[in-house]
Amino acid sequence: MLSENALNSAKKAFDIESECLQEMKNYFDEVAFSKAVTLLSSAERIGAAGCGHSGIACQHFAHLMCCIERPARFISPAEAIHGASGFLQKGDVMLLASRGGATKELFPILDICKAKGVSVITVTENLESPLAKGADVVLKQYVNRETDKYNMQGTTSTTALCMIFHALQTAIIEETDYQKEQFALIHPGGAVGERLNKKEN
Repeated sequence: MLSENALNSAKKAFDIESECLQEMKNYFDEVAFSKAVTLLSSAERIGAAGCGHSGIACQHFAHLMCCIERPARFISPAEAIHGASGFLQKGDVMLLASRGGATKELFPILDICKAKGVSVITVTENLESPLAKGADVVLKQYVNRETDKYNMQGTTSTTALCMIFHALQTAIIEETDYQKEQFALIHPGGAVGERLNKKEN
């Protein structure tokens, strides 16, 4: 059996993250969010980049976009400056995720996007950061604290970032009138595919 401290910390993690999501709603900017949805709904291609936990969340975001047939891919910051930025063309959208908004590995990507005419959406907690100021649209991330006792692991911050991504996908489904029949075609696998493709008697 775990120690009492470990069990209490685990239970408290639920409270910390649920409080974060509720509080983050107070920072929801309808104008900025609408602009982001419009850009993502009309872009031919979507890129996403971040480092560490933000980068892992961006891989999830790219998959979310593909699941509603918005062609997207995660672009590693390291690969972006070695040719991978060629995926993006004028009129496309690049999403950059950085809680502090000062992740230096993302600066060259921002410069490339500006030069190529690629719109940039930055998701960050710091609206005065370099990545925020250089973006076309900024979405506010909010984090009360991380779940560990040292407030240092990318836990709550990752949940908050994914919540923004989930909200974007939810809104895009509505704006593009994406239908479950479309998803059934591209997702025949697993329990979801079986349910979506089940023939009515």
